[in-house]
Formats: sequence, structure tokens, C-alpha cells
Amino acid sequence: MLLGKRVRDLRKEKGLTQQELGDLINVTKVSICCYENGTRMPTIDTLLELGKVFGVSIDYFLGRDQAVNHHEDSYFYLAEEEIKIIEELRKHENLYDKLIEDPKRTVELIDKKVR
Repeated sequence: MLLGKRVRDLRKEKGLTQQELGDLINVTKVSICCYENGTRMPTIDTLLELGKVFGVSIDYFLGRDQAVNHHEDSYFYLAEEEIKIIEELRKHENLYDKLIEDPKRTVELIDKKVR
């Protein structure tokens, strides 16, 4: 879903319709719609074309925005959206503390509540 959200957001920022974006990268309007809705994944070549149109890397579409040092020589990547979630959670001290204490159980409880 992150890829679809990012394609849609970038397309709208550029003021392009799905048809116009499709024409720029040689895919159909339906393909663009499917990418944005998360029902189809673009090929690597299509991702490269999207990156050229929007001036971003494939890593951006895949949510590899920020490298986080996990251990001395170990990194993982977080999307900007994931960082915003963490920042928002920190504002809710009680919930944040519960997540730190038992992440799996707390997420299961939240998931159960939002169903």
C-alpha cells in the first residue's frame, strides 16, 4: 500500500491524471489505478520510469527512506510514514510504554480493537 500511496501523492503533486501518467511511462490508466490501489505491482522497469518522472529512486517507492543503525554493522530502513507513526506514538506515553514493554501483545490488542 505504501507504493500506491506514494505514486498517487506524487502524481497529484505534479498535477497529472492517471491517464497522463500512464502515457508518460507507457502503461494504461488502468495500470496506474491498480498501482495506486495496491492490486498490481509495477515491474522494475516501470518503477524506474516512475522514478524518472517524479525525480525519486526506487527505494523511495519501496519505503526505504531512512537508514536506521540497528547494531554496529546492521541497518534497516524506515519509510517516512513509519517514522511519523513512531513520533505520534511517543506523544501517547502510556501506549508507547506498553508497546516497548510487550510490542507483540500490544499490537494484537490494538488490532483486535480496530476490527
